[in-house]
Amino acid sequence: MTGRYELKNKGIRLEKVNDNNFVDLMKLEVAESQKDYVASNTVSMAQAYAVNASGRFVQCFGIYDGDTAVGFAMIGHHSEEYNGMAEIYRHSYYLWRFMIDHRFQGKGFGRDALNLLLDYVLSFPDGEEDTWSTSYDQENEAARHLYASFGFAPNGEKDSDYEDAEEVAVLPLK
Repeated sequence: MTGRYELKNKGIRLEKVNDNNFVDLMKLEVAESQKDYVASNTVSMAQAYAVNASGRFVQCFGIYDGDTAVGFAMIGHHSEEYNGMAEIYRHSYYLWRFMIDHRFQGKGFGRDALNLLLDYVLSFPDGEEDTWSTSYDQENEAARHLYASFGFAPNGEKDSDYEDAEEVAVLPLK
């Protein structure tokens, strides 16, 4: 067992994005109906590169089932500063990007990957924090359900860097 739940997919693992896997991760896509909810992995990796180049913390992962890339995740910590940013982002790790490719959705990979990402966050790779936060489009019922089932709860903030403000949810780490 890892994280909070027993893993459904025993072959699931995280692999840091590197020069051997980034092209395969760029090819992963959510379903057409979800494309307004999350930036492409290509945009995410470019953004992470810029953040890392400026000396701030962000870590990108490929989510794998054995040798097959099934998703992508990006964890930040004190990585951004912008007008309308949720205050909790200044005091938490945050799940900046998270996606499972449309071909692998509905198979438990999202929940399993959150377990592995929680283990990573709990290693406090950039210093200790009390919470882990994320945001999601208010119309994205799949994300709302997944995060709520994992223990993330809305904290009343909105991330208004987007055209439509996203709901912010937090998970206590301690």
